[in-house]
Order: sequence, then structure tokens, then C-alpha cells
Amino acid sequence: MSMSYTPESTAEREAAIDPRSAIGRLRRNAAARRMLAETLLRPEHLVLPLFVKDGRDSVTPIASLPGQSQWTVDRLGAEIDAIVAAGIPAVLLFGIPDAKDAEGTGAWDPEGAVPRAARMIKERAPGLLVVADVCLCEYTSHGHCGTLDATGSCVDSHATLPPLARAAVAYADAGVDVVAPSAMMDAQVAAIRAALDGAGHRDVSILSYSTKFASAFYGPFRDAVASAPSFGDRATHQLPPANAREAVRESLRDEKEGADMLMVKPAGPYLDVIQRIRAKSLLPIAAYQVSGEYALLKAAAERGWIDERRAALESLVAIRRAGADLVITYYAKDAARWLREGA
Repeated sequence: MSMSYTPESTAEREAAIDPRSAIGRLRRNAAARRMLAETLLRPEHLVLPLFVKDGRDSVTPIASLPGQSQWTVDRLGAEIDAIVAAGIPAVLLFGIPDAKDAEGTGAWDPEGAVPRAARMIKERAPGLLVVADVCLCEYTSHGHCGTLDATGSCVDSHATLPPLARAAVAYADAGVDVVAPSAMMDAQVAAIRAALDGAGHRDVSILSYSTKFASAFYGPFRDAVASAPSFGDRATHQLPPANAREAVRESLRDEKEGADMLMVKPAGPYLDVIQRIRAKSLLPIAAYQVSGEYALLKAAAERGWIDERRAALESLVAIRRAGADLVITYYAKDAARWLREGA
């Protein structure tokens, strides 16, 4: 009578595994690894933030964001050429005004830095998608994202809707393709959609910062645009980091209000939220690898603690793997070059 043999040692058990089930064979060849990659990262998945400011003939490096600068519009042309040459399809504009006031009126100034930059970009590189951030924090003297209430102690969400809508229309008038409201005010998408349609800009899309957390990772950005609140914080209108279900509700609400694309910000610490929203919505999803995420990678790389190229690309692939269609990242130009080089 024949009897089956049961291996007893670890080596014997491993030797007894059906060799047809060996997954690792597909990893032995670099070409096979590239062909079978489940998540693709290409330059066309990337959006580069740009900081544009009032004034002339100035390029100011941002100390807390190595490799990034504040640009006056007259100095921006060569940078736009480099972005197009890198194969990056879109830029996200943030404005830095010379003067601020309590109402943030610079946000809708047709001669402000963002409208002037948009007009220049569309003339110089018509095929480049221009996205404009819509918020008041860069333009208000108090640094908050909207109009303060009668007490002057907190943001009045309802009163903030008209100036946000006015800013969005000003950017659309200047030729932007997409407006991106980031203030996290209730009903901001509906207000902006109505204002755009009423001004004849039905073709201008809305990329909503629909799930934006009250995060500690924004520090370098606030240095870049001098938008730190002069009192309090933004926890009253941005999302608590612990609340994933609420995060999904916020994005689905903006979808119902007419958003064309949704966004999760920050990206890396909230991959699970990207995945949850991806499972609930068919809209395109962007994720913003924010200034703090970028600065952490830069600082570690400068100290020789990580391989910057590998770590940066790995972080971007992870964001795509979680379900993001687009990644807004300060690494866009470097990542595009690395990908061309065969990373």
C-alpha cells in the first residue's frame, strides 16, 4: 500500500511546494517588472504647484521648500517652457500679493499675480492646463481662509461664499481651465459653479479640495505664501485627522454640488481616505503631496538618510496605488525627469 510523504523540516516543506506556484520568477527580469507593474506613474499624472507674486524681475527661493521659488510673472516664462518640456500637463497657481486687507480683495483683482500669470501661460503654452487655487488666506491680513464674523474671532462660512465666487470668476476671465476651491467653506462648490455659469464660464471645471485635513504638514506652504493665521487655527472648517467617514461625506457632498474632480489633502498620511473615496465616487480624484511631505523627504535626503529619487517615486506610486488619478507634487519636474531616465 502506498503512503503519502509529509515533509517534516522547513527545508523539506519548502522543497515540496509546487514549483508552478513560484511568484518570484516574474520579478527576476527588469523588463517583466515594468510590463507587469499594477500601478503606473507617468509625467501626465503630475501637477506642479507654482507660487506667483506681484512685482517685477524677481525669483525668490523658498527656504523651507528646497528647489521651489516665488516668481514674478515676467520671470516665469523659462519655467513654463521647462514644465512643458518635462511633459507635465498642468500647473496649480497660488498668488502672493504685495498688499493684504481684512477682506482679501486682492483675490479677485484682475491685475493680480494669478490672473496675469494665467494670461501669460495660456499665450505662451496654450496646451498647458492652468489650475488656480481659490482661497482668501493668501490675501487676508488676518491669514484666515474667509470673511470673519461680526466678532472678528472666527470665519463666517456663508459670508465667505461671494468673495470665493468672485475670485473664481476673475480667474476664469483670465483664462484658467480649472478653479480649485480650497477654503473648505460649506456650499463653496455650489456657489462657485453658479457664479461661473452666470458669467459665461460653463466650460471651466472645478477641482474641489473636497477632503482637506487640519494638518501639521502645511508649515512650509504657509511660509511660502505668508498665510499663517494671525490668531486661532483652521480646525473649525478643515477636517479632523481622525475622521475618515466624515472625510468621505465631505467629498460626496462636493460631488453633489457640482465638482468635476475631488481632492484629498495631504496625500501620504491619508492613503486610506483616498481609497475610501475612490470606492464611493466615479469622479477623477487628485491628491496633494503637500509642502511638509516634500520637505521631510528633502531633509532626510540632504542628510543622506534616504535615497531621494527612490523614496520620492515610491511615495508618488503609493498615492496613485491608493486610487488618485492625479498627484499634485513639488516633485513633479524631478519625477518627470527620473521617469524619463527609466526609474
